[in-house]
Amino acid sequence: MNDASPSYRFLPGAPESPVLLHVPHSSRVIPAAVRDGIVLDDAALERELDHITDGHTDRIAEQAADRSAVRPWRFVNQLSRLVIDPERFPDEREEMLAVGMGAVYTRTTHGEVLRAAGPDGLPLGGQPLIDGYFHPYADAMTDAVTDRLDAVGRAVVIDVHSYPTGPLPYELHGDGPRPPVCLGSDAFHTPPGLLGAAEDAFAGFGGTGVNSPFGGAYVPLTYYGHDRRVTALMIEIRRDVYMAEPGGAAGPGLGRLADALARLVDVLTSA
Repeated sequence: MNDASPSYRFLPGAPESPVLLHVPHSSRVIPAAVRDGIVLDDAALERELDHITDGHTDRIAEQAADRSAVRPWRFVNQLSRLVIDPERFPDEREEMLAVGMGAVYTRTTHGEVLRAAGPDGLPLGGQPLIDGYFHPYADAMTDAVTDRLDAVGRAVVIDVHSYPTGPLPYELHGDGPRPPVCLGSDAFHTPPGLLGAAEDAFAGFGGTGVNSPFGGAYVPLTYYGHDRRVTALMIEIRRDVYMAEPGGAAGPGLGRLADALARLVDVLTSA
C-alpha cells in the first residue's frame, strides 16, 4: 500500500536540542491508491480537505525553527490525515471511532460517508493503511524521540495543530471555549513549567486555554505514561488568527505565531 518514499519528513535540528516539533495534519496529499477507497467526488473531497487540514502549520513550524536560537528537530506528516491519522490508536474503540474518526476515518467532519465501514464501525480494507502508513510513521516518531533521549537525555514533543473558529459537527466537545490558542496537556507528560512557558509565549494573541476544544498531547506509546524524560504539549491555533477559512491563504498572523513558537522553543531548549 505504501509507496517507495516515506510518508513523513524528519528534519534535523541542532545536536543539543531536545525539542521535536511534530506537524501531523498539515498535508492535503492523498496517494491515488488511497483515493480509490474514498467515496466522495473530487469537489466534495476538496471541501473536506479544507475543513480537516491544519493548513499552513508546517510553515509555522518551519519558520519557528528558522527563528530559534537553537534549531529544533521537526517531524512532518507528508500525507493527509484522510489517509491515516497518526495521533489515533490503531485499535481505537472509544470516542473518535463513534464519529468515524479512528486511525482510518470512515466519516467526514460533517458526518458524511468517507469510506465504507463494517458493522463494528471499523473501515473495510483499513488494515493495509495501518500496516503501510500508520505503523511506519509511529515507529519513525518513536525513533526520533529515542534519538533525542540518547543525545541529550530528554525530549520535548510540541504538536503544532490548528482548529476552525466555529465547531464542526464531528467535534465531541465543541461546546466549550475556543480560545485563540488552545494548549493540550497530558497529566503525566505535561509539567506545569512547560504549560506555563507556552502560556507566556502565546500571551499576545488574546488569550490561551487548556484542553478545550481539544485536549491531550502526543507521546509515542513506547514512552507514554511511564517515562518522564519525555514531555509533551499540543498547540492548537484557532484558524482565524492566521488564515482565511476554510482552507484559504495564510495572513500576517502566521509570522507572529512562528515568532511565538520560536520563543517557546528557546525557553524549552535552555530549561
